[in-house]
Amino acid sequence: MSRQVIISCAVSGGIHTPTMSPYLPVTPEEIAQQAIDAAKAGAAAVHVHARDPETGKPSPDLKLFRRIYDRIRAESDVIVCVTTGGGLGMSVDQRVAVVPELKPELASFNMGSLNFALFPVVGKYKEWKYDWEKPYLESTRAAIFPNTFADMEKVCRTMTAEGTKPELEIYDTGQLNNAAYLVQAGLLKPPLYLQFVMGILGGIPATIENLVHLKRTADVLFGPDKYEFSAFGAGRLEYPICTTSVLLGGHCRVGLEDNLYLGKGALAKSNAEMVEKMVRIVEEYSLDVATPDQARSILGLAKP
Repeated sequence: MSRQVIISCAVSGGIHTPTMSPYLPVTPEEIAQQAIDAAKAGAAAVHVHARDPETGKPSPDLKLFRRIYDRIRAESDVIVCVTTGGGLGMSVDQRVAVVPELKPELASFNMGSLNFALFPVVGKYKEWKYDWEKPYLESTRAAIFPNTFADMEKVCRTMTAEGTKPELEIYDTGQLNNAAYLVQAGLLKPPLYLQFVMGILGGIPATIENLVHLKRTADVLFGPDKYEFSAFGAGRLEYPICTTSVLLGGHCRVGLEDNLYLGKGALAKSNAEMVEKMVRIVEEYSLDVATPDQARSILGLAKP
């Protein structure tokens, strides 16, 4: 049976640092261009963070977001999903400010607090391109990524006021219960769009069994016809989890935010390369890759 699969591309994120890959985009122009190229390769949506163009450090600067957003909008009809996750140490007010600034059709929305641990990667590198990188990653040993119920209620109201649909970032099974509470409280309106984020230390491991468990839990909490879902596995498990998500009836996300490698030992040279690989996988199963407007129809978005 033919079905349209949404491929999202997370362009740069707030996890990987410039030392890890020379292909990680950091300036507004690089991020926007890689998003545009990913759309040409088959991505229906692009997920964007901003970074300091001088150092590559994740930034909440709205002027940088504006430069990225306007450039993409000028050259592509791709869905632009802006982050409200931001980067380490940013307050919820800093993270959500991009929504009233840009009024995007879609924005990420983290469904709970967790130990978002990046520090194990530090031992893989002896030298760093910028002084901020190692302390930034090491700080996660004693930090929590905070998304309290008060925070989530604030983000819900902000997105509702601006007409932005939330993409709910689910890092573990319990966060589906948080989303269910927000639905019951009238702060989230079905149909929902769930993004299963798997493989982060502090969240649910990226296994097929866990992905099936997440979907079954969402079916029980919301009803199988009340949500769309997408999934990815961080690092080397990106494509196995993406493929499984597609075969389970969902969508998928690839990109340099989540994984720096196209294959074993081979750094991805662009986000477009990663999208092209996922397009090939989807088409091998005789499924259709959704266009941006088809994705809007699936997710109930109004074209900006």
